[in-house]
Amino acid sequence: MKVVLLAGGFGTRISEETENKPKPMIEIGGRPILWHVMKLYSYYGFNEFVICAGYRQQVIKEWFANYFLYTSDITFKLANNNEMIVHNRYSEPWTVSIIDTGLNTMTGGRLKRIRDYVDNEPFLMTYGDGVSDVNIKELVSFHEQHRSKVTMTVVQPESRYGNIDFDGDYAKAFREKSVADSGWINAGFMVVEPEILDEISGDDVVFEREPLEKAADEGELTCYKHKGFWHCMDTLRDKQSLEKLIAEGKAPWMVWEH
Repeated sequence: MKVVLLAGGFGTRISEETENKPKPMIEIGGRPILWHVMKLYSYYGFNEFVICAGYRQQVIKEWFANYFLYTSDITFKLANNNEMIVHNRYSEPWTVSIIDTGLNTMTGGRLKRIRDYVDNEPFLMTYGDGVSDVNIKELVSFHEQHRSKVTMTVVQPESRYGNIDFDGDYAKAFREKSVADSGWINAGFMVVEPEILDEISGDDVVFEREPLEKAADEGELTCYKHKGFWHCMDTLRDKQSLEKLIAEGKAPWMVWEH
């Protein structure tokens, strides 16, 4: 089962980092967050990736083309036709297709454009800017039990703000933020049956709107409730939070190191 990663957006809410690179290429712990997402799938045995690129797509291609330059120690023998020797070589067992799906294409349009790369088979799909410790094998098993068009992982994120309980016009209690105060949201990490791509008419279709709303109306959208860790990197504050977890050795999504 191939893994499709959406990595083509502009990332305007974290513009401090995205002037020269797409958001999934922002580094946390010295590696692009996209790499962290791929490592999770690889940990569960899924090693074929199709990356839907767009904005500054060449940055993603160049990073993978020069993978050893970023991940290994290198010796250059300049007098020997600039021969490159890679030390402590470790190669991920990945096959990575990076597809330019357009600069302004919406999420549904990007998926439509890579249909030929998923061989008309069910595929895994998520966003290139969100990390989680979701068990991918359990997610796939859950999907196979229900066989809906799409299985979506949903989470209850912790509210960022405190809450006030009222008694009429008077404050009854001021409470700290709580998971119980927020609803379930789309966390990505989906399993998708290829026939839903037939319902995407073109580049301007947002996958999370018409296709998923129609699937929900038809009883064809299953939700996998994940109660573990999930964090999307939308802002600089989010990046700093993820960096802090890595620095403290408390990054739940890095299951490959546990």
